[in-house]
This record gives sequence, structure tokens and C-alpha cells, in this order.
Amino acid sequence: MATNQAEPGRGGVVDRMFLEHPRSLGMSWAAHGAGAVVISARLVGAGLACLVHAVVPGVFTQTAGKTVTHMYDHMMKRRAGAANPENWPDYEI
Repeated sequence: MATNQAEPGRGGVVDRMFLEHPRSLGMSWAAHGAGAVVISARLVGAGLACLVHAVVPGVFTQTAGKTVTHMYDHMMKRRAGAANPENWPDYEI
């Protein structure tokens, strides 16, 4: 009789595509998704500030640089506080 069980150690497509990465960071799918939305909004905001700065150089002179620096600092603090910081990815999205 055939079964629909996956091989031990191998998740299905849903597990690999949606759950494996968030789980490796100790997060749920929803928490990881919310964090990714926040990161994307900050990056889009910094990108828009760069576009405005390209046209009007006197505005948003430090916005993109400060955004990237703050995001990097935040990610490094999360990495240092992780249960297994040596297994933490070099980037966190």
C-alpha cells in the first residue's frame, strides 16, 4: 500500500518554500513575512529619497546611508542574540 508521506529529512514543496527559512531563524511564517514587509518599506523609502535627492541635491542628503546603517546594526544585534549566531545567515530577509 502506497503512502503519501515524505521521506525522512525531506520536506515537501510547501515546507521548503514557506516554512524552512523562517523556522531556521526561529520565526513563524507570519512574523517573518511582517519583518520582510517592514524591511522592504524602509528600503523603498530610502530609494525614493535617493531619487528625490538626485533631482534636488539639498534634500535627503543622509537618508539612504542612515537607513542602511541602522538596518545593518539591527540585523547584527539580532544575529548576536540568536540561539545559534554561527548558523545565522550573513543577511536576513
